[in-house]
Amino acid sequence: MRYNVSMALIQITDFSDPACPFAWSAEPFRRKLQWLYGDQIQWRRRMVVLADSGDEYLDKGFTPEKMARAAAKLAREHGMPMDTAPPEGMSATAPACRAVVAARLHAPDSEDRLLRALRVRHFAGEALEDRSTREGAARDIGLDPAELEAWMATAEVERMLDEDRAAARNPTAVALALDHKLAPWSGGRRYTCPSYEIVRLADGAQADVPGFQPFAVYETAVANLVPDATRREPPESVLALLEWAGEALATREVAVVCDIDHDEARQRLGRVAYERHLGYDGLWSPS
Repeated sequence: MRYNVSMALIQITDFSDPACPFAWSAEPFRRKLQWLYGDQIQWRRRMVVLADSGDEYLDKGFTPEKMARAAAKLAREHGMPMDTAPPEGMSATAPACRAVVAARLHAPDSEDRLLRALRVRHFAGEALEDRSTREGAARDIGLDPAELEAWMATAEVERMLDEDRAAARNPTAVALALDHKLAPWSGGRRYTCPSYEIVRLADGAQADVPGFQPFAVYETAVANLVPDATRREPPESVLALLEWAGEALATREVAVVCDIDHDEARQRLGRVAYERHLGYDGLWSPS
């Protein structure tokens, strides 16, 4: 999922969580930034940890029925596939976040792929706190599930997860100025998902983009920091995009990166790829 340039120009720290439907809905925009700028962007993950237990959701009034209605609304508005049936119960996200951090420490090339696999399983209706979900996600990307569980149990992984959690709960002054894009926690305000801290590596100049935003906001922030960055043209075909990604993509991801509408993307994908149904739409892999 890379193309060669001389060096990274900016680092984007992406504050996220496998369960957040807004982060899932923003994946087409992240994917487009990856396509446009390639290795000129150095990506860094931070796990927000939305919930240490399912009861945290219930205490805030988020019932399975309410979450299902919210998922259906977001799927309609932003086009990413989600199972909109009410889950059996509310699930902690901390174990999945811990798994992502464990991959970061012990198998860094698999961190993004594991996060993606966990998201896909979550939005297909699996509970993130269940070990079977983590094991399935590990197998999806070629990791040994038992090895992943062993990594998760280490003190170093727990320390790194605590650092992620603390960073997400310490938004910058710029982010705090956009309070409506933040969320409360017992100690103040925290980042919502996805939130970006974008740093120009040459001199540390920074632009912060808290919360889910239109693509133009991300693009403008990058252009202000590195106006001379090289930008690629859209993919020559949807098949070329799938091969570049190296993993199944949602219709909306393909549409956004290729600069075509959703229906046109489905039509083109249907000629060269097969679909795994998910929610009202699906994920596509090359035939």
